[in-house]
Amino acid sequence: MHCHLDLYPEPRQQAEAIGKSGSYVLSVTTTPSAWLQTQALSADHPRIKTALGLHPQLAAERLGELSLFDRLLPQARYVGEVGLDGSAECKPFWGEQVRVFDHVLASCALAGGRVLTIHSRNAATQVLDALQHHHGYGVAILHWFSGTKKELRRAVDMDCWFSVGDAMARSNKGRELLALIPSNRVLTETDGPFVTHRGSPISPGHCDHVVSFLSGQWGLDELATRTLIVRNFRQVISL
Repeated sequence: MHCHLDLYPEPRQQAEAIGKSGSYVLSVTTTPSAWLQTQALSADHPRIKTALGLHPQLAAERLGELSLFDRLLPQARYVGEVGLDGSAECKPFWGEQVRVFDHVLASCALAGGRVLTIHSRNAATQVLDALQHHHGYGVAILHWFSGTKKELRRAVDMDCWFSVGDAMARSNKGRELLALIPSNRVLTETDGPFVTHRGSPISPGHCDHVVSFLSGQWGLDELATRTLIVRNFRQVISL
């Protein structure tokens, strides 16, 4: 439910591989101007969906693309990567981040709601506050959640979903958080090409490691774990 297909060195080859595998993959974008070209990568692969995004780390320099976001939104069922980033390097343009995220949520609400994949690094409380303020935005999937346990419980109470990947399952904090996420709110992601596997960018649909981890955590065999994750996915897209 979250990878950057357009940022792989050979995105068309990755799209072909996804098509052959039969995986469902949500390809996110970091700017509205990248959406049409990224969507074209999946023209022959109906199980690859492209999300319309404006990444918080690019909020200041791409603020002018909000009007393009609004023009493209009627064509997009998914929105992402969007959200807020409270890291030190992003604090100088926090105001622009808030303006962009509020605009995105308001636009999604006006459009009848969308499925959103949301960045919340060092800003989980502020992201959740924004979601509470904008009723009708749609369905929130918190990508690679790294907030506190208290913030996680709040997100669960707010009916948020969580997309989790290899990197989360490999860190102590990530495993602690995964233990608290209800199994019926979990989706898988890769965040490729930013996550690596054996020294190379992880492929967009390579979720074997995190599925194996979740299988052990939930006390299910891997087939039952995959079945549950697919069921969760189908519920999300039905909302």
